[in-house]
Amino acid sequence: MMQAGDIAFPNLGIYLTDVPKEFYIFGFRIALYGVVIASGMLIGLMLADYDRRSRGLDGNTIWDVALWGIPLGILGARIYYVIFYWESYKDDPLSVLNIRQGGLAIYGGVIGAIATVYVYSRIKKDSFFEIFDSISLGFLAGQLIGRWGNFFNREVFGGYADNIFAMRLPIEAVRARDISPALAETILEGTNYIQVHPTFLYESLWNLGLLIILFFYRKHKHFPGEIFCLYIAGYGIGRFWIEYIRTDRLYIGNTRIPVSMVVAVGMITAAAVIAVIQYKRLKKSSS
Repeated sequence: MMQAGDIAFPNLGIYLTDVPKEFYIFGFRIALYGVVIASGMLIGLMLADYDRRSRGLDGNTIWDVALWGIPLGILGARIYYVIFYWESYKDDPLSVLNIRQGGLAIYGGVIGAIATVYVYSRIKKDSFFEIFDSISLGFLAGQLIGRWGNFFNREVFGGYADNIFAMRLPIEAVRARDISPALAETILEGTNYIQVHPTFLYESLWNLGLLIILFFYRKHKHFPGEIFCLYIAGYGIGRFWIEYIRTDRLYIGNTRIPVSMVVAVGMITAAAVIAVIQYKRLKKSSS
């Protein structure tokens, strides 16, 4: 039997007890989810700043964009999530404002950030693609760290698993809506836990691998926007297969079509189109 605060990875021999979701400072509750997300954002911004400066560009641009991009990105992430999970909020609309319990969809954040950078680049007459080549690295760093906020919240997991990374969570510690009927059938009589795919971990590791590849490739890029294209395509590929095994998928309307899988395909397609257009522009300007 597991206690409410326990998290285990039995096939790795890891058994954690009393893993907190929050801590208090002067009586004020601070969710670890928010701390992890904020840490990811800061490290992501620092990496994007480093990339700009290493290429002889103005790193302050990243911080200028962040003043608008972060709040609009968070707003976009929340709106995206609430739209496709409205059934959980319609009876208590004020709960939409409570993001400390999770409920931020990264694709909404990416869309919000892209819109912000586009407007900024038009106003400042700067290159959208050069800015986002750096921000893409920052996004990956922020995402691979931020996913660990889901670990503390006991969310973003998949169906039953018994592989080396299989994770056990007490039933009382997770949201009932995240336990799919298929997953519920795997709960053994006399136990009080679920054993699942830690999809937050899969995505974090995928993002880490993609970040390492793009970081070392960035100085060999052929055209502005190439890192951006590789980011949205690479992340889209990873998110597509990871989304397939998650139990908390967001669906389009009353269908059983996962919205993030559709967006992933759209992102991959958009990356291919943008890359072709940018490459043709490069060839034309050099001829």
